[in-house]
Amino acid sequence: MFDFEARIVSCSADSPLGSNSVRGVVMSGSFCQSLYDFSGDQHQQGLSFSAGDVIRVVQALPGGWWEGEKDGERGWFPSSYVHVLEKTPSLNLQQSLGDELQEALPPNWTCYRSPQGHKYYVNTSSNETTWERPSSVPGTPKTSKRHSHCLPAVNGFHSGGSVRKCSTEPQSPVSMSPTRRQHKDSTVTVNCVTFPLPGFTSDQQLLKPNDWSYCDFFWADRQDAQGNSTLTGFEVLLHKQLKGKQMQKEMADFIRERIKIEEEYAKSLSRLSQIPLANQEEGRRTYLSDRRAVGAAAAGAAAVEEDHDKDSQSVVPWPYLQKTLGEAWAQLKKSLADEAEVHLKFSSKLQSEVEKPFLTFRESFKKDMKRLDHHISDLRKSLVGRYAAVEKARKTLADRQKDLELKTQQLDHKLNSSKSEEEMKKARRKSTQAGDELMRCVDLYNQSQSKWFEEMVTTSLELERLEVERVEMIRQHLCQYTTLRHETDMFNQSTMEPVDQLLQCVDPVRDRELWVQENKTGEVRPVNLEI
Repeated sequence: MFDFEARIVSCSADSPLGSNSVRGVVMSGSFCQSLYDFSGDQHQQGLSFSAGDVIRVVQALPGGWWEGEKDGERGWFPSSYVHVLEKTPSLNLQQSLGDELQEALPPNWTCYRSPQGHKYYVNTSSNETTWERPSSVPGTPKTSKRHSHCLPAVNGFHSGGSVRKCSTEPQSPVSMSPTRRQHKDSTVTVNCVTFPLPGFTSDQQLLKPNDWSYCDFFWADRQDAQGNSTLTGFEVLLHKQLKGKQMQKEMADFIRERIKIEEEYAKSLSRLSQIPLANQEEGRRTYLSDRRAVGAAAAGAAAVEEDHDKDSQSVVPWPYLQKTLGEAWAQLKKSLADEAEVHLKFSSKLQSEVEKPFLTFRESFKKDMKRLDHHISDLRKSLVGRYAAVEKARKTLADRQKDLELKTQQLDHKLNSSKSEEEMKKARRKSTQAGDELMRCVDLYNQSQSKWFEEMVTTSLELERLEVERVEMIRQHLCQYTTLRHETDMFNQSTMEPVDQLLQCVDPVRDRELWVQENKTGEVRPVNLEI
């Protein structure tokens, strides 16, 4: 019996899943003759013609669709709808070819040619097909099992030139799968997704070459790290997004710990600046009282510039410096309080400008990922269901073919048995119905796979965009961290400048002078005792 799958429309030649068509060598400029009517609706630039029209081939692509020209119009048509003419066509050639095909055939029988140029015969009344020329004997012509896998028609059924569309939307050229054997040799179905075998991927190109895009490298499934379950390509992408969100949260936790360290450090510096150690160093008390007087006098002096930090005390002008060690020591302790304030401000900015953006960036991210996951999972489940229907229909067709073959053999042995002939016709109808059902299931499967493919491309590109945004956001805020850190270093340096100035001015003589003035017991020296 003839193989039904020879009539199944495969995926688009432009589809990343590849083409299953048979590739023949046809030169541009050759002529071909149509075997069936073609409306051109299957392609956006389809070329319409009727059975028997002669078409000039403009280009013959390996995907199963050719571009041709007829009556000044150019367009695309399926290569399986025509056979190539060896000579330049003419009206006489067309007429003689038609006469040859129709010569001495029984009523209701018509001769056609396959895409390979082989003749086959169709009963326009019963839609029966056969390779062998029918005789005038009533009944079904004997079919050659040797050629049963080559006929481009449904088992026991001829479509009369119509081809089912894989989708109601305009599509790129589709290819015809000529044989079940060739179909199986060129594709493999893994987890209900159909892929071309390695030797049949030459037509495929990356959707975004040289970009390492998600949409090019996550079509297959793989085992998880433990090898216990299978992860789809989309689930791998989804895990990447969720991991990125987790890394973002951990970075926020890291910044929070950094803030705690700054806050504790600031508290420790402030506490240390208030410890009354070495407060009795000479010159400190005088320094503090003089500073109060200097501060009031310098408030209106134009020579004293305002410091950038309102909280820190301006450096004492040179004429007012006491040049004592106690004075330098007091300023050093005060610098600790100033530094503590700098670190508190640093921690506050870290919280508002780094930690908070990490925590609030895409707060609804997990909800959005869950929505996308459900969407793609539903499409994949639909694809699994469609493939199960295809396998069921394939098994049903095989059973119907076996039954039809058995009934045909019984009729061959009992030529005059009307009951056997009726059973054979009934078996043929069931086989035709099973073939139609398989074709319908395959069409639905291809539609479902195309929908899944389109959504996978769209969604993976969206995930790719989200990942780029996440990386850029983190980069910008880490740059902000380093900027704040540099500012903190500069402010800390400014707190040490007064200390450096006072230390450079410390004069032991001046220190001794102040101490003597405060603690002297008398400047009249003793003299010798006289008798």
